[in-house]
Amino acid sequence: MSAAPGDVIIGRLIDGRYQVTQRIARGGMATVYLATDLRLERRVAVKVMHSHLADDSAFSARFIQEARSAARLAHPNVVSVFDQGQDSDMAYLIMEYLPGITLRDLLKDYGKLTAEQTVDIMDAVLRGLTAAHESGIIHRDLKPENVLLADDGRIKIGDFGLARATSANTASGQALLGTIAYLSPELLTRGTADSRSDIYALGIMMYEMLTGEQPFTGDQPMQVAYQHAHNDVPKPSLINPNVPPQLDEIVLWATARSPQKRPASASILLNALIEAEQTLKRPTTTTGMTTQQTVVMPAGEAPSTDSTRILTGSVRQMNAETDIVARLHTSTESRKRRTLWLVIATVALALFGGGSAWYFTSGPGALETVPAVAGMNPDEARSTIEAAGFTAVNGEINSSTVPKGLVAATDPKEGGLAQRGSKITVLVSIGPKMLSVPTFAGMTEAQASTAATDAGFTVATSSSLFSSDVAKGLIIRAVDAQGAPLPATYAEGAAITFIVSEGPVPDVVGKTVDEATAALRAVDLTVGARNEEFSDTVEAGKIISVSIPDTGVKPGDVIDVVVSKGPDLVDVPNLVGLTVADALAKLTDLGFSASTNTPEEYRDQLLVRSQSVVGPQKRGTAVVVYNPAP
Repeated sequence: MSAAPGDVIIGRLIDGRYQVTQRIARGGMATVYLATDLRLERRVAVKVMHSHLADDSAFSARFIQEARSAARLAHPNVVSVFDQGQDSDMAYLIMEYLPGITLRDLLKDYGKLTAEQTVDIMDAVLRGLTAAHESGIIHRDLKPENVLLADDGRIKIGDFGLARATSANTASGQALLGTIAYLSPELLTRGTADSRSDIYALGIMMYEMLTGEQPFTGDQPMQVAYQHAHNDVPKPSLINPNVPPQLDEIVLWATARSPQKRPASASILLNALIEAEQTLKRPTTTTGMTTQQTVVMPAGEAPSTDSTRILTGSVRQMNAETDIVARLHTSTESRKRRTLWLVIATVALALFGGGSAWYFTSGPGALETVPAVAGMNPDEARSTIEAAGFTAVNGEINSSTVPKGLVAATDPKEGGLAQRGSKITVLVSIGPKMLSVPTFAGMTEAQASTAATDAGFTVATSSSLFSSDVAKGLIIRAVDAQGAPLPATYAEGAAITFIVSEGPVPDVVGKTVDEATAALRAVDLTVGARNEEFSDTVEAGKIISVSIPDTGVKPGDVIDVVVSKGPDLVDVPNLVGLTVADALAKLTDLGFSASTNTPEEYRDQLLVRSQSVVGPQKRGTAVVVYNPAP
């Protein structure tokens, strides 16, 4: 491959040892070259940081971090880093050169993989990631582009450029460097990552391997990020019914939105995968020979030229239907012609995370949290939103909970994610929406509740009231929160209280006090004061009337009764011998209607000779005294 114009690295001898022969790929942070290690006579990949970034301490530190992170890992399933250094003004990284394809290439060719093939590849990836987690390193950019499938059968994780020690688990501008389709919710919303963030990315990869598609897609990166932050990953079997339940469960476990609900490390997930693998059925060939599976060499076992082995009790057989690496080997010759371009595509995609860092952390693609402004005045809310990096626009909304003139909500909702610089509508309350109130009187409580809900209101706890006009169980009236009758229109969502009839208060007039007390107690009423009155029609000791207040009586109330003292009788004394005037005065004082046949001018001198009535009489009875006698 000829050098690109101005590419002075090609042909250069780096550090007196690495002879650069051609460029493989270029990304936003570095360029990758193919070189020959003259000392050990082997091909290596040289990653050179762009010169314009060399003076940036943050980029330099990240570049060095990649070397240190990867160099700490010596595992058959991790791409090795051999060297790192500085040659004049050029910072470089020497890595293992691994000709072959990526998992992304495989998915492009086959669409989706079988459950057995998925388990084989995930087994190798998890073993490499387990070594990283046990060394205190998180990858932070796991995706199919960074899973390398070598021509000789090895499976390795590459590109630890975003890796960090787990002790550095703090929010920073580097949080969104990983490819957006595989970033965990906590990275998107809080900018924090730990080993469980890697687990989430593996779960998304596994979903894609089983279904041939990613769980969340969108026209804009922000749309994908929003789905990761707010939606659960569905079961792969909803897309591919052939996915076993065991793998469904592993995917859902690995992609739980809450980090606390995921496996704590790759080793835990690896053990679960091994258990699931043991339950998957393996088909047999027509000759009766057992179909074998790909077994990746465990950590610590010296790698050979082919670290993928086929194991049987007495037969070693390569079976293209179940061994994913063997299946690749069947087309090795044709792939070798495309290897260089596939490597270029792999490295370019791997560098995409670093190249897009600015876009998703500082540039227009950055996601910010919409601030909470509900309850503020509109000017204060707009200032708060603009200070957070958004553009505020005005809007209105009906609200039954926020006073008119204050901010009720935002669109998008406060607390959610929105692209920096995007428009946030400040929705100012214009008060509740007024709705027509149905006529509830005469309905059953169930009917009234349904009518109120359908009309857009809420229903509060009902209360009961005795009524002689409305049958028991029917609505007497509907009232608002203050107990006032409902107007013709009422606020949307406002609560309605129904007053339900308990029927009439029991009629206890004419009953004894004991009988009245029992009858009222049966409907949860209590007899209170017992006032007494004379009655010409009700026997003494029986109820004359019940006192019902204007507000009505409800169960549990205390009501007063009036008890009869019987008729009001007074004795008419014997008045014979008194003067007529004295007799008339006495009768009047006793409450009788007194009269006489004696002329008025003689009443003080003449004495009573006889009277019309003697003995007990009702007050007001007419009594006549006579002189002379009639």
